[in-house]
Amino acid sequence: MFDKLMAAQGKAEEIKKRLDTISVYGEVEGGAIKVTATANKSITAIHINEDFFKQADKEELEELLQAAVNKALAQAEQVSATEMQAATKDMLGGLGGLFGK
Repeated sequence: MFDKLMAAQGKAEEIKKRLDTISVYGEVEGGAIKVTATANKSITAIHINEDFFKQADKEELEELLQAAVNKALAQAEQVSATEMQAATKDMLGGLGGLFGK
């Protein structure tokens, strides 16, 4: 039983490491602002088109940057949830012996 629980914990750590290697993106205004994040919801890059930056006012830039970040984080959440669901299904299948299945 303990071995199966340790294996499940190891699998969770493996998934977390894998999520760090998956990039997700959020962009607004046809790519004027692009945000890159990991599936673990860590922002890794922000790109603002120079021409857009020159003509945008501060408030517009802030609002669009926030929207791009939120899109990237929402995509990260989806990827993370999908990965965790698959792992949970695998782990529960592996733990079935604990419950007499």
